[in-house]
Amino acid sequence: MQPNLEDFISKIEDEFEEIKPGTLSPSSSFREALNWNSMNALIIMAIITSEFEVVIGPEDLKNCDTVQSLFDFVVSKLSI
Repeated sequence: MQPNLEDFISKIEDEFEEIKPGTLSPSSSFREALNWNSMNALIIMAIITSEFEVVIGPEDLKNCDTVQSLFDFVVSKLSI
C-alpha cells in the first residue's frame, strides 16, 4: 500500500512537540522546522523505519531537504 503524503506529514508533526500540527507542507524544510540536530535525524530515521519499513541511512537523509523529497525517498524504496 502506498503511503499518503498527508499521513506522512502527520506522523512527523506528531513526533515533534516543536512542530505545531498543520504547519508542515510538502515544500517545508524539515531541518528548519526542527532546529536540526543529530537526535532529530535519528528520530526521523526511526519514524521511517518503523512506520514504513524503509531503512534510510544518514547519507540518504542528507540528500533530502524538504518533506516532499523525504516522502519521495520512502515511496521510491517501497516501489522496489
